[in-house]
Amino acid sequence: MSANTQTLKPVDLRSILTFTVKLARTAGTLILEGSQAIQSTSDVNEKKNSVDLVTEYDVAVEELVKSEITKAYPSFKFIGEESYSSGTRNELTDDPTFCVDPIDGTTNFVHGFPFVCISLGLIYQKRPVLGVIYNPFLDHLYTGIEGQGSFLTRGNGQPLKLPLTNPKPLPSLQKALLAVEWGSDRGKKTLVPKSDSFLRLAGDPADGIAGGRMAHSIRSLGSAALNISMVAQGGLDLFWEIGCWAWDVCAGIVIAQEAGGAVVGSHAALAAATSAGSSIDPFKVTPEVLTGRKYLIIRAIPDTPNETGREAQLRIARDLYQTVEDSEPK
Repeated sequence: MSANTQTLKPVDLRSILTFTVKLARTAGTLILEGSQAIQSTSDVNEKKNSVDLVTEYDVAVEELVKSEITKAYPSFKFIGEESYSSGTRNELTDDPTFCVDPIDGTTNFVHGFPFVCISLGLIYQKRPVLGVIYNPFLDHLYTGIEGQGSFLTRGNGQPLKLPLTNPKPLPSLQKALLAVEWGSDRGKKTLVPKSDSFLRLAGDPADGIAGGRMAHSIRSLGSAALNISMVAQGGLDLFWEIGCWAWDVCAGIVIAQEAGGAVVGSHAALAAATSAGSSIDPFKVTPEVLTGRKYLIIRAIPDTPNETGREAQLRIARDLYQTVEDSEPK
């Protein structure tokens, strides 16, 4: 850590959370404004079409966020989706670093499907320590601080500790409600292994689907951050994704972990951590996991007489990775 960087204590993180929540709500107003602008665009051929408007508001929200962070915390670093797209590459260091997706769920944003959010994560000493995810359409605010729990606030209500109900056992993938995403890369190299994986997750092995797990059902909210939030909440059992980025998952990782959830990286990372003689924690979010673009998040599972909750999460992770295909994102 650089000599002039402050040490972040739990009380500092609580203060940063207050700032970040206020910033998320301010950004949410801008996101709603952008959605209204897009929905009122009647001529798809006009110069400023919906794609232009998405880019305009994505950039505007990120610039707002970056400006406010710079004023409040001038020594903090910043990683943002739009900054990255424009060529800025900030490497992870031990310094406090905001990791931001200004509008997660841009396709939903275009269509008026109300699962859109801003995702604001804070990385400190190369690990996510604070997360704020705000969906302004539903007025749902998810927050989490390392070691201090995670919460959902609906509207003007009181914060509700996550998960919202006592976790239930998860005996198999067959009992699981899981989330996946098709993603933006629709090329054959990406889509075939992904769709084959979905087929096996959903399919009935007794009716012609080799390796089928017949999961209870599959959902796609169209936002990695909101999928992870729903896992933390307990509404989804797990979320698997290849191809999203650190800014999509950073805030959600904190929120999920603080709700008792487990975060796993790639097939290879899980295999290395669970190999004979390994001392690697399979659920530790290293910088390689955070930036690896391959994520599996599993909800809290209670201990039972036969296995601990952690053992159950590891079992589900292994089962999932034995079912789905690994691939390399663009």
